[in-house]
Formats: sequence, C-alpha cells, structure tokens
Amino acid sequence: MPSLLKKKRKCIRSFGDHALFLVDTYAWIEYLIGSERGRKVKELLKDERNIFFTLECCLAELKGWCLKENKDFKKLYDIVVSNSTIISVETSDWIRAAEIRFAMRKRIKDFGLIDSLLLAKQEKLGCKLLTGDKHFKGLNNVVFI
Repeated sequence: MPSLLKKKRKCIRSFGDHALFLVDTYAWIEYLIGSERGRKVKELLKDERNIFFTLECCLAELKGWCLKENKDFKKLYDIVVSNSTIISVETSDWIRAAEIRFAMRKRIKDFGLIDSLLLAKQEKLGCKLLTGDKHFKGLNNVVFI
C-alpha cells in the first residue's frame, strides 16, 4: 500500500488548488445520519474539486458504531468508500502518533491514540482534518463541523 499511496499523492499534487481532507469517524457518522453537522460534510463532498481520505482504522470505528446502533455496516461502508480513498496506516504513522499523543496529553488528558494517528496521517498527507470531535477543536488544519 505505501507505493500506492505515494502514487496517489503525486496525482493529488497535480490537481492544484483542490482541498484535501482526511475524514474522521465522527464526521462520517454525522454525514450518514444526516445531522446539521453532517450537512457541512455533505456540502464539502458535493464539491468535486475536493479530495477525501479515510483511514482504515476509521472503518473499524464505524463498524463498532453500526453494531451499537444496529445499522447496516455494508451500506454505510459503501457510502464511505465511494466518497473517499481508504488509506492504510504504516508503522511510521503509529510511531509518529505515539509522539503526538505524548505531547497532546500534556494539554488534553484523554487524547486517544486513534486521534493521534489521524493527526500523524494528516501531517504526512499535508491535508485538513474534517471532524467534530472536541479533542481537535482549535488545532491547526482542522475543519471543525
């Protein structure tokens, strides 16, 4: 997958001004339930110039939410993969996430490893994080829904 990601990144850079977004589980759920916050996600998705990524670990979080809420995961999964590129997490991302988590926990005691992983991947991709998760409020390069 790393070589595929590198190939994809080269393509993305040639698109010019288009906005790149890493979408977290929170944003996907809001979109999928059609909430007010989800409408903000919908507007961004409608703009064909925007490019969206989802980490594979967010799919696991989405599956957990579907189990809890008795929702059809396959249907929601299909929506996510048709609107974003699913990207793998590499060893270097996990290592960077540990560093980010260590730093963030000095300010936010319950800052999680998946949240840190999102920031590590956002940093690597040079994109914006699309979320409504309170842990990210006020951080740079975050579009807070």
